Parts: sequence; structure tokens; C-alpha cells
Amino acid sequence: MPSYGRPNYGKVTRACLAFDIHMHPRSSSNNPKEYANELDQVTREGQLRLYPKLTNPNWLVLRSRREIFERWIEGISGQEFCILDIGGRIQPYRPLFKDRVETYVGLDLAITPLVDVVARGESLPFLQNQFDLVICTQVLQYVPEPARVVTEMFRVLKPGGHLLLSVPSAYPIDSGEECWRFLPGALHYLLAPFAALQIEPELDSISSFFRTINVCLDIFTKYQLLRSIFRYTACPAFNLTGTFLQQLSGSTNSQCAVNYSVLARK
Repeated sequence: MPSYGRPNYGKVTRACLAFDIHMHPRSSSNNPKEYANELDQVTREGQLRLYPKLTNPNWLVLRSRREIFERWIEGISGQEFCILDIGGRIQPYRPLFKDRVETYVGLDLAITPLVDVVARGESLPFLQNQFDLVICTQVLQYVPEPARVVTEMFRVLKPGGHLLLSVPSAYPIDSGEECWRFLPGALHYLLAPFAALQIEPELDSISSFFRTINVCLDIFTKYQLLRSIFRYTACPAFNLTGTFLQQLSGSTNSQCAVNYSVLARK
């Protein structure tokens, strides 16, 4: 399990102090034991997001996102990155940077031991040109004005800096706060200020079909016992079937893609 020590905030700290923002690990508890338990909980949650179990209805899409992000991160040159994670409550993709991190700043509205700054993505409390990378995964669908978040991410990125983004295009409503689903055309429009842009479907149409079956069946099985039976029987079978048929068909059709990953360069 990754260990997240206190980062070296460096220049970013001074940028925050210009806005009277104090950066430090936060917790809903002042008790050291409770803090340690909270840290262990969110770290495990992040690890399961990065390396999902086969019993997870989202296994197909989460595994694919990790593979896409790994490939993109390996292709970004440089060391000692200064990284901002928007929606960084559990920071699942932080380990992919390995020893290439100088500063990692978690920003969220929810307070966890991994969150350094409590703020909204529409009003980032940083000066411009502060970060080498910004990560924003599965966040924009909850924001009433996603263009404002994109504008802020672009502002705080250094010239030549990169944005790692993921957004849903098809998924059942899981919160009353959700506002949007995103297609490639919308992403091109929102991210037009960036100099370079890669948009990649996380699944093809075949595997997206099986992921959708899994998610919907998981919702329909309301009772905990039935849900546990489903997750340990049918769910892994659908995950493996989707993977097998995707590889067997060799299809590149993504008309029914359920999620997109994006790499953008300022």
C-alpha cells in the first residue's frame, strides 16, 4: 500500500499563501488513532480504484483507465512534477507517478487526510502557471459550469503542462448533484484552449455493453445478500466475457463508449 508523507509544497505554498490558503493534511478528527484509521481507509479506497477487484461492476472501465494513464504518464518527459489533483479525496492515480513527484496537492470539498486544500474547482486558490500536471477524474459531471473548471485548470498549469482528465459519457444517475455526460465533441469544445489534445474511449462498444449490464444489475439488486451473490458470481463472469469478446472481435467501434480519458497539453 502506498505511503503518503507530508509533501514538499515549495513554490506552491507561497502561491497559496498569496490567497491566504494554508496547505496541510486535514482530517475530520483530531485523534491520532482516528486520523490513522481515516488515512488507511481512503488509501485502501484509492488502491481499489486503481486496482479494482473482478467483483467490481466497474472493473472493465477502471482497469482500462489505469492502463491509459500509465501509458500517457510514461510518455510525459520530466521529473519532480508539481501535481494538482482536483477531486483528490482518495488520489488513486498518485502511485502511477512513482518517484517523479516533488509536490502533490490534493484539492476537494470533502475533508480527508489526503486533502491539502478545501476549495472548488471553479475557483482554484493558486496563482497562474504553478503546476506541471493537473489530474481531474470523474469530477466534471458534478459541476454546473464545467467550462469554469477547465478555465481554472488551464490557468494554473505551466506552459507545456499536462491535464489528465476522465469523464463519463453513459452511466446511470448516482447522485442528485450530477449535471452532465460528455461526448468527444463536447470535450473538444471545452478543451479548445489547449495546444494539444488526445481523447481516448476507455472501452469499446462491446466491453461498454457488459460494463453497463454489470452496473445496472448491481443497482437492481437492492438487498445486500442478493448484491453479494451477484458480485461474486455474475459480475466477474460479465467482466471476463466483456474482456474476452473485445479481444476476440478486434473491434475499434466506440459509438457506445461509456467513459473517456483525456490528455491535454497547454
